[in-house]
Amino acid sequence: MGTGRGRRSGSAGFTLIELMVVVAIVGILAVLATYGVSKYIANAKTAEAANSIGMMAQDAVTAWDRESMAGSVLAQKTSSALAQQFCASASTSVPASATSIAAKKYQSKPSEWTVDEAGNSGFACLSFQIDAPQYFMYSYFSTGTGNPGDTFTAQAQGDLNGDGILSLYQLTGSVTTARSVNVAPNMFIVRPND
Repeated sequence: MGTGRGRRSGSAGFTLIELMVVVAIVGILAVLATYGVSKYIANAKTAEAANSIGMMAQDAVTAWDRESMAGSVLAQKTSSALAQQFCASASTSVPASATSIAAKKYQSKPSEWTVDEAGNSGFACLSFQIDAPQYFMYSYFSTGTGNPGDTFTAQAQGDLNGDGILSLYQLTGSVTTARSVNVAPNMFIVRPND
């Protein structure tokens, strides 16, 4: 009986080709895992923007629905000003500059969200603020005083990778001729992972 050509004679090791195949497979799996994890982390960060501007839009509709006329007694045969109106625009974004959120988190102070409190406008009127560190810069804009066609815009801008190019998340709403508020069914998103 002869020995077969493909059989090993007593050594139980791996060939160089077998080791190279294993290393190549591990390398491919590592690249796929890194891509998947980085995409997951980016999606987790952008969820902050989507949730926050959704809440701002909800707060804008709630502010529209509450009574906002003066608390004084009306004389007979007189009228009051509009009872329903959007909160006026915020005077500043939080944070005030995009450099504060460039590839990093920003911890805002409560006073940044209440800067417009005296005029009952902006984030103070919306009763909106973020207590946790944030990846995005938030803004709120409105037009008009509550007539049909008047609008509001809740906005978040971010720079997750620090390249100076901002991503944008916006949600808008407008007053209808029936004096109700319609909010856009989808967010307007530009460069979601920048």
